Amino acid sequence: MTNVILCGGNGTRLWPVSRSNLPKQFLQMFDNESLFQKICKINQQYCDKFLFIANAEQYFIASDQYSEIKNNISFTDTLSIIEPVGRNTAAAIAFAAMASDEDEILFVTPSDHLITQSEHYKDMLTRAQELAQEGYIVTFGITPKSPETGFGYIEAQGEDVKLFHEKPNKEQAIKYLKNNNFLWNSGMFCFKAKIYLQELQKYAPEIYKTASTAFFNIQKKENTLRIITSYMLKIPEESIDYAILEKSNLVKVVKTDIAWNDIGSFDSLEHIFKKDDNGNSTLQNLVSLESYNNFVFGNYKTIALNHIENLIIVETPTALLISQKGESQSIKQLVELVKEKDPALVKFGRTVFRPWGKFTNLEQGKRFKVKSLYVNPGKRLSLQKHLYRSEHWTVVQGNALVQLDEQEFLLAPNESTYIPIGTKHRLSNYGKFPLEIIEVQVGEYLEEDDIIRYEDDYERLS
Repeated sequence: MTNVILCGGNGTRLWPVSRSNLPKQFLQMFDNESLFQKICKINQQYCDKFLFIANAEQYFIASDQYSEIKNNISFTDTLSIIEPVGRNTAAAIAFAAMASDEDEILFVTPSDHLITQSEHYKDMLTRAQELAQEGYIVTFGITPKSPETGFGYIEAQGEDVKLFHEKPNKEQAIKYLKNNNFLWNSGMFCFKAKIYLQELQKYAPEIYKTASTAFFNIQKKENTLRIITSYMLKIPEESIDYAILEKSNLVKVVKTDIAWNDIGSFDSLEHIFKKDDNGNSTLQNLVSLESYNNFVFGNYKTIALNHIENLIIVETPTALLISQKGESQSIKQLVELVKEKDPALVKFGRTVFRPWGKFTNLEQGKRFKVKSLYVNPGKRLSLQKHLYRSEHWTVVQGNALVQLDEQEFLLAPNESTYIPIGTKHRLSNYGKFPLEIIEVQVGEYLEEDDIIRYEDDYERLS
């Protein structure tokens, strides 16, 4: 059985902790692991291989985080499919099925859910495999614990699916909770590769046709398959639910009582963290006076609460969120307003992740910006130049190979170099240890789009 892990998603409802450059599935805030890492470690017990599906930007984060835990994985067989743009789950899963043997059983899971291991999980997968072997498409229904309005619901009759229901309002969710036939829709699936493609061709022929064309023209490199943008854009954007599940006669549901949390809002995230005697989050940097039942998240500043109740307070270096509890589902709408004001606040935090490592913005003024750059071992930045800024690099740790036009030289810790405006340059770390440098930019324009790339190991155009 192959575990297909869907690595995409922006985690908008967890803004400002989650940004599109580092969404919730890659935040290492669950015992110093990410949700992506946790799902890998759980599912490796029941599967023979992983197949990751990620967009071009997040693939490198997934690859790095998988490298951190792969010594704890019992197999080495992995494959990654890189999508240049998202076309929702119907197409993404189609690529996974096309990349697999036709009789291979695929266990499809999101990467942004928290599952607590239990005996019910093993039982759930055993029954799902049995049904998949019989030619069914299996979805998993979670026994509801509360009237959640952020989840879709499955109306079941035994293992048969009667109806799929969209996210309900509070009144409707309370009614669902009273009916034992209603289950939370987990967004996990299990089926044979050929059965999925058969049903996709039957009920969503345009998705099947365009996805097949895109896969036929795929770019292969080692254990990665990269979809070409022009073919990807021709694929209709639709979820597996709309494309197949609501139409097919082959759908079954396995009911389960696993401890499951989709971490879809701060209201659901709150249940993961410890609370003090007043119901507030337990944080070393939190001081409170006559304040109760507040979810507070942040570790950059001292956070002081004074006579407030039932609030969500999320502090990051670049944005502060304050919300009423019970209203965190609407943060997605709030993010659209933030995006209108400053799109970068939705995409990036203070630290920005790149295929070669990451950089952190330390300070910025009218004509200068200071960053720390962290380059992973064996990685290098693109060969590039800037039209509006010069740069000064100082090595903090590691050894840097620097290219300036046709000249190459090494820099050791506490050594530096200057890159004039318009000079082609590249920074490389060919060592076995991380490279950290301080970069000081000076110029009239200091945004990230002031870059002309000549060569790039990661096939980025800008």
